[in-house]
Amino acid sequence: MDERTGLRERKKRRTRHAIASAALRLFAERGYEETTIADIAAAADVAPRTFFGYFPSKEDVVFAEVDDRLGEVAERLATREPGETPLEAIRRCVVDVLEAIVSEHGEYGAVQIALILERPGLQARALQRLTDTQEKIEGLLRELCPGIDEIDAVAAAGVAVGGMQAVVVHCRRHGYDPLSMRTALDRAVTIVENGLTTVDALNRPWDEPSP
Repeated sequence: MDERTGLRERKKRRTRHAIASAALRLFAERGYEETTIADIAAAADVAPRTFFGYFPSKEDVVFAEVDDRLGEVAERLATREPGETPLEAIRRCVVDVLEAIVSEHGEYGAVQIALILERPGLQARALQRLTDTQEKIEGLLRELCPGIDEIDAVAAAGVAVGGMQAVVVHCRRHGYDPLSMRTALDRAVTIVENGLTTVDALNRPWDEPSP
């Protein structure tokens, strides 16, 4: 049963990725408004009803890999290593996830960013996702650091999400190669970390009790 479930999940991920990739390619070739959901489904070799099984709308397909990858952050943070601090755990998982976000869809990543920056409807959806992500990170910080100050949690989540989002947009917009992208993300995480070193709760090992 577990093997069958795993196969189904992998197939669903492949189908979702194929739909998202086909959509961004068509947006680049034909234009966003000119591309229909039927066009996207045909390019991904699925039925239009299958598209709606994965995405509520054409707008949502633009954010496909961002939604998927952000979901990985919580899963990775759930794996804790002895003596590790929350800040070390965040660095361990965040750079890999962000690198995957920037790399996803190759040359069409820049198309995604251009669409979001040019279209108010997509900007609104992007802002909502940023707000949701910040709230999720804040919740994770509260779980990871039970004694963390309320303002520390809110500010830390805002610094982390805002800083990373800015770097991801920059890397995609300017078509960074993998090595330059990794360097940029490492640097961004270092800057965020330096801003968070004053939050004591983030710098105590998991197994060390709050003072």
